[in-house]
Amino acid sequence: MEPKELSKLRGWLQPIFATPAARIGLVAGLACCLGLAAAVETRDANQPARAITSVAAAEQAAARAAAERSLAETQQRASRSDARDVLTPTETPAPTPSATTPTTPAATPTKSPTRKQTPRKTTTKKATAPAKTATATATAKPKPTVVAPVAGLTQAQMNNAATIVKTGVNMGIPERGLIVAIATAMQESNLYNLANTGLPESLNYPNEGTGYDHDSVGLFQQRTSTGWGTVEELMTPAISASKFFAALQQVFGWQNMSIAGAAQAVQVSAFPDAYAQHEGAATTVVEALI
Repeated sequence: MEPKELSKLRGWLQPIFATPAARIGLVAGLACCLGLAAAVETRDANQPARAITSVAAAEQAAARAAAERSLAETQQRASRSDARDVLTPTETPAPTPSATTPTTPAATPTKSPTRKQTPRKTTTKKATAPAKTATATATAKPKPTVVAPVAGLTQAQMNNAATIVKTGVNMGIPERGLIVAIATAMQESNLYNLANTGLPESLNYPNEGTGYDHDSVGLFQQRTSTGWGTVEELMTPAISASKFFAALQQVFGWQNMSIAGAAQAVQVSAFPDAYAQHEGAATTVVEALI
């Protein structure tokens, strides 16, 4: 009889005490029942002992069931809290790798361009070296001050021709004007600086012979009486040549004249055609001097 009653009682109590409020009510009810049982035992001592033991067994079974349910609930709560604790730490470390990646590659590329400065100094040194050698070779070959005579001239004649050409070049006279001047001096003085016995003053200056035509002196046989200059000026080859070129520049269109025509326009000679015979030799001399 007792096992069946316990099973019925347990089946009846399980749905009732499924909630915490029911368990609290069960504990309160058990306390009341225990109090009533004690009162019954004291009042009614003649009742059999079986009724007392059955009530005590029912109370013990109810207490065990309540203890088991409370234990099961505590285990379920613990498992839920453990599951939450397991999930939360795995979600936190995600932002750390993304924060560390962009910091590293910025420092290395800035140092590379500074290493390229050294080879530039070596190239500039190499470039300056051949320039010095070029200037040394250029200065090592000076032009001769005295040019060897050409066209059958003597050295004195060639030196006078060189003075005439140099003076004309300094004045900006073109090559055709230089040829006109050399041809004129060939005809007038045979390229010698001549004094004049009729003008004794001319003998006081360096000369290469004497002439006799009126008061004509020098390379171009210019006359002091007609306004070409002083005797000293006309006996100086460079000054005498500059006076000839200045007069040539005053002749309009001399560049388009013949060599003889340009010479006659300056000299106004009694023999205008005599200058033409010296054009070839004068050209050879000028080309040797320029």
